[in-house]
Amino acid sequence: MARSPRAPWKRPNPRKRAGKASKHLSPAKKAVAKASARRAGRHYPNLVDNMRMAAKTKSKTSPKKRAAHKSASAKKSKKRKTAKKAKKRAASMREKDPRGGLTAAGRKAFAKKQGAHLKPGVTKKESDMTPQEMRRKGSWAVRFYGRKQLPPLVDARGRPTRHALSAHAWGEPVPKTVTAARRIAAKGERLLARYKRARQKASA
Repeated sequence: MARSPRAPWKRPNPRKRAGKASKHLSPAKKAVAKASARRAGRHYPNLVDNMRMAAKTKSKTSPKKRAAHKSASAKKSKKRKTAKKAKKRAASMREKDPRGGLTAAGRKAFAKKQGAHLKPGVTKKESDMTPQEMRRKGSWAVRFYGRKQLPPLVDARGRPTRHALSAHAWGEPVPKTVTAARRIAAKGERLLARYKRARQKASA
């Protein structure tokens, strides 16, 4: 059977036991404690009345102080968000090559997030490419610029989009028109055909 808690007047003063000085109620709290005792039919406040008043928090802050506190909190929150965005933007700039494609840091970050190990684009001449490099570049060219509906190649200001700039990372001129993009796709098809012939020749 659980023991019933001891009455507060039978327990030692916790502040005295901790070696701290006792705190006295403010005049305002004493007045409230006396009023509470009178409502209960007592002439003087007892220990429970005083304990209740001692546990009361300070009076509410004024509307002006609350507004100032809220404004300060909003400013801090805005500052944190701005710093977070700036940090994210800086990381994005480090990961994306402004001329097109990803930097080494970007490929490392992509591998960490997606688990895929990306390699730099093939920028060699066709005559210097290995069969595997032909396959990689051909696959990229057809996948990016051979699709039926191409994403925008230039933005509202006439600047090449990231999709168009990816051609630079593969040693190709950045396309600004659909015709230019289709030329890269056709080159990719030729590379894939060369890769297949080289593979058949090697297996024969």
